[in-house]
Amino acid sequence: MKKLWRYTYPALFGLLIYATIRVVNDTVAEFRFWYRDWKISAIEIITCILMGYLLDFCFRKMFRKFDSKMHRTVGYKTVLYELLWVTILIEVVVNLVITPMVAFTDDGLSWGDFAIINIIPLLYCLIYYTVVRSNKLLQAYVNNRLQLEKVTTDQLQTELKFLKAQYHPHFLFNALNTIYFQMDENVSEAKRTIEKFSELLRYQLYDQQQTVPVSQEIEYLKNFIDIQKVRTSERLQLQTHFDTALNGQQVYPLLFLPLVENAFKYVGGDYRIDIRASGDARGIEFTVSNSLPPGPLSEKKNGIGLENLKRRLELLYPGKHELALQKDSNSFTAKLKLKTGT
Repeated sequence: MKKLWRYTYPALFGLLIYATIRVVNDTVAEFRFWYRDWKISAIEIITCILMGYLLDFCFRKMFRKFDSKMHRTVGYKTVLYELLWVTILIEVVVNLVITPMVAFTDDGLSWGDFAIINIIPLLYCLIYYTVVRSNKLLQAYVNNRLQLEKVTTDQLQTELKFLKAQYHPHFLFNALNTIYFQMDENVSEAKRTIEKFSELLRYQLYDQQQTVPVSQEIEYLKNFIDIQKVRTSERLQLQTHFDTALNGQQVYPLLFLPLVENAFKYVGGDYRIDIRASGDARGIEFTVSNSLPPGPLSEKKNGIGLENLKRRLELLYPGKHELALQKDSNSFTAKLKLKTGT
């Protein structure tokens, strides 16, 4: 049945165009075409049928060419591009086939005839194009969007892995440096530090689900703080407060580390560090404050920690985070708010 329709519908399409042209033209002219010589009508009908097959052939060739470009972005420009070429094709075929026929039949070609034979086939062909191509274009648009989203997601995942991996060498350098100096003073303490260090590595290497309970993240920070305390001066005034309400909330790992690491790296002056974390069902607030050494603060690059943190927050918590960095003459404060609730 499909094969029969494939070979008959161009003829029916041509007959539909012919019948419409005749109805419109004869109604205006108050003419009955069946009163004239049947040979002229036969010529017109055969010509319109041939035009139907020619249009079908050209449409199929053109649509295959359009389909070859479907891997590109599909949008309104694609539709406009196709409509332009479909319109050009229709006008060329009509004026090569129908216009000469009309000029040599009946009483010649008038401006009214010219308008009718160009407008009616164009309208029918545009309807045909809409029916045939709408589903194809919609499917191509959906596929392109899905492919674009997949590529974007893959790129973001790659960037996140790269950013998270950059924390590890930075932290490893500092921790190993701490253990190195500690071994010259107290081997047993160095062993305990190595145990804490192994716990940190275990968390980083094996417990990196997409999100983790915030309690695990806090335990990680406590181990990190214990290691850092070994390297710091005895003058250090360290205060920590972790809200007991922080338990089941899910967070992405290693987001708080750069803030704590930065505080230990640049603490000076009064040697004061204050680390606080609180939260509820809606979100988490994490604040780190440290005193600064007197005099102008060096503008040397302070590593990749804070810059990576900003980028990770943009990727993981778009529109659901606030990171405020405030520096004055003798202190630096970083406050991070995460919206973890609905």
